[in-house]
Amino acid sequence: MSKNHEARVTCQICRQPKKMSEVMPAELIREPIVQTILKTHPAWSTTGFICIRDLDRFRNEHIEDVLEEEKGELSTLDEQVMQSLRDQELLARDVNEDFERRLTLGERLADRIADFGGSWRFMLIFAFILFIWIGINSVAIFRRPFDPFPYILLNLILSCLAAIQAPVIMMSQNRQESKDRLRSENDYKVNLRAELEIRHLHAKMDQLLHHQWQRLLEIQQIQMELMEEVARRGPKGAGT
Repeated sequence: MSKNHEARVTCQICRQPKKMSEVMPAELIREPIVQTILKTHPAWSTTGFICIRDLDRFRNEHIEDVLEEEKGELSTLDEQVMQSLRDQELLARDVNEDFERRLTLGERLADRIADFGGSWRFMLIFAFILFIWIGINSVAIFRRPFDPFPYILLNLILSCLAAIQAPVIMMSQNRQESKDRLRSENDYKVNLRAELEIRHLHAKMDQLLHHQWQRLLEIQQIQMELMEEVARRGPKGAGT
């Protein structure tokens, strides 16, 4: 028996004759994959064979079924992760870089103002200006202070500052929420990808079992050839 005349078996799914190196014994398929196969092929038997191409297709169907059972339907993010898994793409990315690239000049300016307005530097400068303002208009340095008590001009300036600063801070907070939402979506994609990769590790283990089975089959074929050769030589040796 030579490799040029390798035995062929029929795949239970596609019903096509396949070489032994192109199939996997049905008894080595994991039970979750078997249940997925039985949904469309009730006549599936664990004593037959399945080709590698059909096996990979049912593995992907099983992953999609698991996601649909957990969430009811595949969301857009799930579809993106599944597509990236098929295309072997990386999902991890720098969310901050993507977000900063889309900011307009006004949004960047609002963020800088909000950052400065919420810092100790602003508080110290603001307290220093108030101290100087009140000191100049309270101490009898000038005969006619430009803003005497009760500091009406100062109150007007502070009111205008608060009226301007509040919406600027709100705009910055809204963009921070958008950034957090973008980061959460990215984390979800990465975590889902990791979960699917773990599931694919099980598939890789199945593939490893398939390769080991191939090696055992080759060894068995060699043993059969040796046994046939010994059987042919036996009568000759007895005759001599």
